[in-house]
Amino acid sequence: MKGMGYGVHIMVKTDQETISVHLGPSWYIENQDIKIEVGDKVDVKGSRIMFDDSHSMIAAKVKKGDETLTLRDENGFPVWSGWRRR
Repeated sequence: MKGMGYGVHIMVKTDQETISVHLGPSWYIENQDIKIEVGDKVDVKGSRIMFDDSHSMIAAKVKKGDETLTLRDENGFPVWSGWRRR
C-alpha cells in the first residue's frame, strides 16, 4: 500500500517443508535486539495461512536460542500497533 514500508519474511525449512514466515514491518524488525540470519535454528509460533496458493505463516513469536522475538500478543494483534481492539 502507498506510504507503507516493506515487510520482513524468513524462509523456514522443516523436515516436511520450506515455508515463508511473515515477521512484521521492516522498521519494527530492524530495531529489535534479536537478529535472525541464514542458517539460524529457530522455533516459530504463529498462524498458518494460504497466500498466493501456497502455505505461509504469520509469526507470533520466534525463538532463537534463549532469545524470543514477540511479534503478536495473545489475541493476535501486532505488538507494533499503537492500538488494541477491545
